[in-house]
Amino acid sequence: MTPDPTIAHRRLGGLSVSAIGLGLMPLSGVYGAADDAASEDLIRRAVDLGVDHLDSADMYGWGHNEELLGRAIKGRRDRVVLVTKFGQIRREGGPNGVNGRPDYVIQACEASLRRLGVDTIDLYYQHRVDPAVPIEDTVGAMARLVAQGKVRHLGLSEAGADTIRRAHAVHPIAAVQTEYSLMYRAEAEATRQVTRSLGIGFVGYSPLGRGFLAGAIQDISQIDGRRAAHPRFQEENFAHNRGLVDRFEALAAEKGCKPSHLALAWLLAQGEDVVAIPGTRSIARLEENLGALQVTLTPDDLARLDAAIPVGAAAGTRYAAAGMKSVQI
Repeated sequence: MTPDPTIAHRRLGGLSVSAIGLGLMPLSGVYGAADDAASEDLIRRAVDLGVDHLDSADMYGWGHNEELLGRAIKGRRDRVVLVTKFGQIRREGGPNGVNGRPDYVIQACEASLRRLGVDTIDLYYQHRVDPAVPIEDTVGAMARLVAQGKVRHLGLSEAGADTIRRAHAVHPIAAVQTEYSLMYRAEAEATRQVTRSLGIGFVGYSPLGRGFLAGAIQDISQIDGRRAAHPRFQEENFAHNRGLVDRFEALAAEKGCKPSHLALAWLLAQGEDVVAIPGTRSIARLEENLGALQVTLTPDDLARLDAAIPVGAAAGTRYAAAGMKSVQI
């Protein structure tokens, strides 16, 4: 695949980003070991292909991911939209905690800037809402970072409708990030009713259904690492969900494209306010994902996809019980 400087871009508030970005979580051991040198090559290849939307977080490898990203973009900083998140904190032996206190916001940002080796973060998300801290206080601190020039734009991840409205009243929110795919879309589509009304961009993470919609997972024996903790991949749900994917893959074959192309094309067809950040450790998969930009879906295609995997048809929640308590707050 040759570099394409004209790759499709969309708006997230005042930011222009590639319609297909790169989620960096897999580069920090979440889905198995990753080689840092190969990961840096992956990021550089993405930038050379015109993928400028690079999405990290301080909890991906607890700082490792940001350090990796910082090394990879040296000499390329002016070609990327640098995105990271704060708010999740490590609790040894238990689920992650959250911290949205104003003093912590400042502390977390300073730490991310050091790890990234930059002066400014283009888009800074609260990774998970802290129910113990008024969103006005958290976003007020984030707004101070904007005033200081340390952050350009603000975002929220997995925030509920009322939280989004209250946050946006304190300072413009450029983007809201939520899991969004043909398999798991009910919460995202409810959130988009709010973001569209406020002119906020929408970023869909896990647009390939954690691998289900990429055609990579055919048998439950392939499930390991973090996926094993997700209800969608557990034995009581796997066969049902695999049946949904069978229908989807048949439609991709009819369309003459790869399942990953169809999944990403479906998401981008939901509106100009939507962008996708599929994650991968593979340059080949990165290049494959960009092929979705060449797929055009007709209204009939979209109707058939909706019928193949209706809203709510997938079995199992998006996260295990502890994780579900921290989303859509």
